Amino acid sequence: MALFSYKAINSLGETEEGVRDASDEQGLIAALQSEGYIPIRVAPATARSFLGFSLGAKQSRLSQKEIGLLTSELATLLESGLPLDRSLSVLMDLTADNERLNKLLGRVLERVKGGSSLADALEKQAGVFSKFYINMIRAGEAGGSLGEVLTRLADYLERSRELKDTISTALIYPVILLVMSLASLFVMLTFVVPQFTEMFESAGKALPVPTQIVVGLAEWLQSYWWILALLMVVAYGYMNFQLADPVTKKAWDRRFLAMPLFGSIILNKETANISRTLGTLLGNGVSILTALAIARETVDNLALAEVCADAEEQLKQGRNMSDALLEKGVLPKMAMQMIKMGEETGKLEEMLLRVATIYDKQLRVAIQRMLALLEPALIITLGVMIAGIIVSILLAILSVNDLAF
Repeated sequence: MALFSYKAINSLGETEEGVRDASDEQGLIAALQSEGYIPIRVAPATARSFLGFSLGAKQSRLSQKEIGLLTSELATLLESGLPLDRSLSVLMDLTADNERLNKLLGRVLERVKGGSSLADALEKQAGVFSKFYINMIRAGEAGGSLGEVLTRLADYLERSRELKDTISTALIYPVILLVMSLASLFVMLTFVVPQFTEMFESAGKALPVPTQIVVGLAEWLQSYWWILALLMVVAYGYMNFQLADPVTKKAWDRRFLAMPLFGSIILNKETANISRTLGTLLGNGVSILTALAIARETVDNLALAEVCADAEEQLKQGRNMSDALLEKGVLPKMAMQMIKMGEETGKLEEMLLRVATIYDKQLRVAIQRMLALLEPALIITLGVMIAGIIVSILLAILSVNDLAF
């Protein structure tokens, strides 16, 4: 199977673009035609370029916030007693100002009226809803509790979004501090130091070694700053290129996990993510093998995804999930012991959700610890470097005036 981008006209006469898996272009064309689409263009979805820019068709996706809000509103409508098609129609009225979301709901409603289940209708919106989301919906429809499942799903999405927002918010201040530190050094070396250089040259005396180093660095930055900018762009492109390939990304992911402090943040985040996904799926009737396969796809770190894949294979051979995961020695032992206890007591779903809550808290603690070390480290480093530049200039001034300490 390969990934292909397509452009087609649906039964409403609207142009639709997306990305789908297919054996070849003809297979995708046949699949689109069988669903009532008129294919206009089908082409292989190009991978990222070296500089990290996508060269293929970009799939128009809904944000996690939009999906969460949509899920919550649909759950409210269904639990109030409205049938599914009427609930979707109401949602279309509520999202009239969001053209993209409104059209998507229109396509889903059309398929539901045509006899499709909600899960199947959502699955046809290629690349918009995750397998986790679709399987939760399918389990809810099979158990006759779609409204309840949607409520749980909305809660899951809200917790996941809060976790990501926590990480993003925590990193804003260090990033701003780092950028300002680098900008301050650049200004001092390219604008401040050169003002003194002319005075030192007119004195005709040899400058102290620290001053020579600072002046040399300033002159290099003035003449060749573009090389530094180019190196940063190339480094960014190289990392994007490396992370686009699953083999090299897995190697980098292992390195990230081994890093002090930063590695614990990744591990806590992924442990919470895996546990919450498994607990939510198992609580809605999804089999443990299917749940583990879906949880593996939600993991960003490929080294941990490989652990889940190995555990999935061992589950097929009759082993317990906790033993299979514990054997790899990657995920936290405390989490594995709690999962093992859940298996033994028959409360696996409850224990998984408890593990997710615990590691959410540990993630916040790890982030706070990182910030507690990073912020003073940046401030001290910047202070030392600026102090070094000032001292080197003062040494040169004292040398020029033949002053002695």
